[in-house]
Amino acid sequence: MVSLIIHGGAWNIPDETLDAHRQGVRKALDRGWALLAGGGSAIDAVEQSICAMESDGTFDAGKGSHLNADGFVELDASIMEGHSYRCGAVAAVRRIMHPVSLARKIMEETEHILLVGEGAERFAANNGVPLCEGSELVTGRERALWESVRGKAGFQSSHAFSKRPGDTVGAVAFDRSGNICVGTSTGGTLNKFPGRVGDSPLIGCGSYAENAIGGVSTTGWGEGMIRIVLAKTIIDHMAANGNDPQEAAAHGIGLLREKVDGRGGVIVLNREGRPGVAFSTPRMAFALMNEEMTEPRVEV
Repeated sequence: MVSLIIHGGAWNIPDETLDAHRQGVRKALDRGWALLAGGGSAIDAVEQSICAMESDGTFDAGKGSHLNADGFVELDASIMEGHSYRCGAVAAVRRIMHPVSLARKIMEETEHILLVGEGAERFAANNGVPLCEGSELVTGRERALWESVRGKAGFQSSHAFSKRPGDTVGAVAFDRSGNICVGTSTGGTLNKFPGRVGDSPLIGCGSYAENAIGGVSTTGWGEGMIRIVLAKTIIDHMAANGNDPQEAAAHGIGLLREKVDGRGGVIVLNREGRPGVAFSTPRMAFALMNEEMTEPRVEV
């Protein structure tokens, strides 16, 4: 069953931004679904859905991402397809509007998986991925938010998912050929130490796809998700539970809280295109569509 599910972050989304989040995930879903419904690939659908959110300005991905402790945006992303286990990722890039597209380029055109910082930007410049000025990624909203926490004693990045914004974005798609693709993109946590890398670009932590089982994209406190290898943990649990995506999603979020006192959310598709969604934050923005539905499901 052709299916697409996307998320726009799990955190304490304020009432005044609900419409922006709802519209943002719906627009991203519509872009990806148009490709899938027309016979396009899961890889194209995932990339284009995430690109829509990276351009939106509402989410902590691409334009509108959090600033690090030095006042710059640093972006991470990954993409993986479940047929051949190909994957690509980037981390700590400052001049890339669409890091998910750069991750795809690495997946498809190199022997590597993860490129970081200056090296990733040099690869982009040499391989047709547009660079931007770092200032193009910064919004007034995020500059003001950073100023409000800069130098504040006791502020921790884990607060982002119960008290502060933390909008990692992601998508999981299942296409007509039976291929599953997953992508995840983020600006990371507010006021993070420069060079900090979270779960989003780490295969098995922020993204994982395996056609025989399913696909997972995560959002939330990355340090906790890395510790329990959350995406792959959910995949392995789904392989053992009769391929139930909802139960596997809930199990993973439960483990995150139980083992590392972490908060976050996950989206899941199983090998039949059935979805699962779970989160332990006050809210999570997500949208899904499949061939059995007449209208998308969009929730914040």
